[in-house]
Parts: sequence; structure tokens; C-alpha cells
Amino acid sequence: MTFEVKMPQYNMGMAVGTITSWFKTEGDSVIEGEPIAEIESEKATNELIAPYSGVLRKILVEEGESVDVGALLAIIE
Repeated sequence: MTFEVKMPQYNMGMAVGTITSWFKTEGDSVIEGEPIAEIESEKATNELIAPYSGVLRKILVEEGESVDVGALLAIIE
């Protein structure tokens, strides 16, 4: 089964987030609830928590890239 990881909205004013670092690489196992990346917004830096367990198949947004809230960041299978 394939799951999409999207840019979360950490606060009401957040429209864009920047991936500052990925803690996992493609092919790594992830466990639901563990941090997999760090996201910086205008007001804060937060950890992106894995919404599902599985294997991180594809990272679609590289470190340093900024994307809109709701944008597809990665695929977990």
C-alpha cells in the first residue's frame, strides 16, 4: 500500500514550509510517529512526523526547497 506524506500546516498563518533536513533516506524503514524530517516555517522549526509505518520509497522535495502547505513531500510504502 502506498501512502502520501504532505506538507503539514503547523499554525493557521503557515502557507509555505522549507525542508531543512531529512532524517531518513530513500529505502529506509520508518515507524509511524517517528521524526523523518525537519521543516522550517516563517514562525518556527518543527519535526515532520511519519504518518505511517513502512519504507520511505521516494523523497519528492529536497533539502532547502520550499513548498506550499499540502504539497506532496514523500511516498511511504
